[in-house]
Amino acid sequence: MIDHINTTLNKLCAHWVGNKTDELLIQSKQEIDIEDELLRDTLISYFFNSFKTEDYYNFYHESDLKYNEVFGYASDIFENPSIIFEQSINLAKHLYEKSIHPKVKGGEFYVVYFQECILNGMSLDAIGLFKSENKDTFLKVRSTSENFGIEAEKGININKLDKGCLIFNAEKENGYIVAIVDNTNKGSEAQYWVDDFLHIKQRQDEYFNTNNLLSMCKTFVTKDLPTRFDVSKADQADLLNKSVQFFKEKDNFDIREFANQVMEQPEVIESFNSFKQEYEEGLGLEIMDNFNISESAVKKQARSFKSVIKLDKNFHIYVHGDRKLIEQGQDERGKYYKVYYREEE
Repeated sequence: MIDHINTTLNKLCAHWVGNKTDELLIQSKQEIDIEDELLRDTLISYFFNSFKTEDYYNFYHESDLKYNEVFGYASDIFENPSIIFEQSINLAKHLYEKSIHPKVKGGEFYVVYFQECILNGMSLDAIGLFKSENKDTFLKVRSTSENFGIEAEKGININKLDKGCLIFNAEKENGYIVAIVDNTNKGSEAQYWVDDFLHIKQRQDEYFNTNNLLSMCKTFVTKDLPTRFDVSKADQADLLNKSVQFFKEKDNFDIREFANQVMEQPEVIESFNSFKQEYEEGLGLEIMDNFNISESAVKKQARSFKSVIKLDKNFHIYVHGDRKLIEQGQDERGKYYKVYYREEE
């Protein structure tokens, strides 16, 4: 959880980074000095408000972390914040070299030094890297003693951050703790910010493990399990409910306890364990067998665990409780579900 209520903006540098195929890199001559406190507060809100998830990342490099350019520049800035302007030029040049996809838009690139950022209860310095690519049209009304005038101007919408990266001065040996935002590119061109420029991977923390384990459970129950066993939609709904309920009730996850309590049947447990290995290999990730459960990740995943039985186009049965209160059968009129209840609301 990121909290910027007491954060101060200590240093700010800005350059213009275009698409290298047909645009320029325009370097500023010095840092931007901001004396107006209201403007400082506005900029802090603009830079921080889009960071709403608890997905965190680390810088990495295939051979050695020290060869990651942004990691190296950030390390130098943390060691000596007074050199941020020189390193901001290096960062701008590095971004420019990666801005070669034809759909990449040019825009202002900001390098900012923050103090007293709160991350999961820790007060940390942070480096912010931001890029504004889109401009909105604003109306400015001017008034005189006799009349009013309206002008249209292009500018940055302070409620919409296009691209952002917060590098927190913690866990340097693992590639720092990094948070990212990319609200403009969803296709292949998006790789230039996350993969090519920053070169980051997901941080393997409690949020990562909880989020991925629940995603894996959903895929197993809805996609894999029906191919191996004769399982009804009601049984699938029951397993989804049990999975979410387990995570809501526990503080710590243990895969053996989860399998025995939720999957129950030995052959299903064996299938689940086998699927976990296949799932990890297929996505190139590792989910721990024991970890602290992230409450925010559970809330996020629970919204997608919809235990719904769809019957043709006529009825939907939403299953939230006891599987024993639903019976499935077939007679001369066709397939049916029998549902028991105590009160009608």
